[in-house]
Amino acid sequence: MIYLSLFGGMECGRIALDLMGESVTKYYSSEIDKYAIAEVKTNYPDVIQLGDITQWRTWLIDWWDIELVFGGSPCQGFSFAGKQLAFDDPRSVLFFVYIDILNHVKSMRKIVYNLDVDFMLENVKMKKQSLAVITDYMGVNGTFINSSLVSAQNRQRWYWSNWDISQPTDRELYLVDILESNPLSFTLMSDTFVKRQKGRSCLRDDFSGKAVSLSAMEYVKNGRQGDYIKCGHYSYRKLTVIECCRLMGVPDDYFKVSSNTQAYKMLGNGWQIDTIIHILKERLTSDISKNIDIS
Repeated sequence: MIYLSLFGGMECGRIALDLMGESVTKYYSSEIDKYAIAEVKTNYPDVIQLGDITQWRTWLIDWWDIELVFGGSPCQGFSFAGKQLAFDDPRSVLFFVYIDILNHVKSMRKIVYNLDVDFMLENVKMKKQSLAVITDYMGVNGTFINSSLVSAQNRQRWYWSNWDISQPTDRELYLVDILESNPLSFTLMSDTFVKRQKGRSCLRDDFSGKAVSLSAMEYVKNGRQGDYIKCGHYSYRKLTVIECCRLMGVPDDYFKVSSNTQAYKMLGNGWQIDTIIHILKERLTSDISKNIDIS
């Protein structure tokens, strides 16, 4: 299979394929964050880095051979956690670049092979107006999945694809299931300190529920966002990078060259891997296939 990953980040798509045992003939990735690129190069040196997505017309790649296009365009403008500027946010406008690239791949595959291409887009829970615009351009209805079904984290996302996606089976995983028994190091903070910080924080002394959704700002600034779990009578600690990896379905040892700050950021921006594996497995059994002649 030949894949094109747009807004690739830490390449959760490639991680999912790897965990599925899927064969990867060629994997193209478009990303500009130097820290994410460095981590991907360390874990998957065969990934072909294409750089800035807005320069896609300069990419010298075999467009007609691409069999699956997937990506999650920047969500800050759509997220209920942000300012909800929608398409007035320049980052959200990059969705239309995704559409341009997808249409180009479609046209090239039709010309060369008379075949279609599979695609998937991920984005956050958003207002109905923005949802309708994305659905119209994608040409398919989205599927809403909360990754709490397959992980210990509440993570509500929309997925658009040209194959049917069902809801995953509930694995009944909770925060207690992913905590490290003896984390090597962490910073203790008092409940009073965390409560004083601006933004959203969640002090947890009961681990039997789900974690809140990770964000790109997770723990970048003390007290900003995320779960702070009880560690002592009046003290709390952050979730460790490994614990956040487990919430996202990422292997514990994935981060090899990144600082904790960059790792938290990448995880917050990433896909929940178990959800992506479920979606990609649905593709393998779907009647809609890239091998269908579209004449």
